[in-house]
Amino acid sequence: MKITEILMAEHAVFHNLFDHLERSAPRLKTLAELKALAAALETLLRAHSNTEDELFFAPLEHCLEQIGQSKMFQEEHEEIDQSLLDVQKAGQAGLARKRLSQALAACRKHFDKEERIVFPLAERTLKGDTLQALGAAWMKRREAALK
Repeated sequence: MKITEILMAEHAVFHNLFDHLERSAPRLKTLAELKALAAALETLLRAHSNTEDELFFAPLEHCLEQIGQSKMFQEEHEEIDQSLLDVQKAGQAGLARKRLSQALAACRKHFDKEERIVFPLAERTLKGDTLQALGAAWMKRREAALK
């Protein structure tokens, strides 16, 4: 399986998670509940982001720099990280809810750009064998994480 197919499948799961969090967050009453949701999202995003950075973005770095997108993607990752950290720092449920909403909006924006720009760029730029090898590397990481 190609890395682009794997990452698109992960994105589909994340979109469902974002939908769930957007529906759930307004009904939550306590700060602790909101912080717990944000922490779970942050943990999942970190694993996904690390995989993307190491297996996917690294071989495309020169292409992303040429089209002026490399720094922007890094800044978006930092914005998402900061929004989720701000949820943890919030002292009131209303503020935590607002910060979580901001983080989800930033995630959706970032994922949309990856799907519209980076995944097609990878399909055009990298050879099929390379995409398959990166997919195999993802599978090895996944298997190691499950042990």
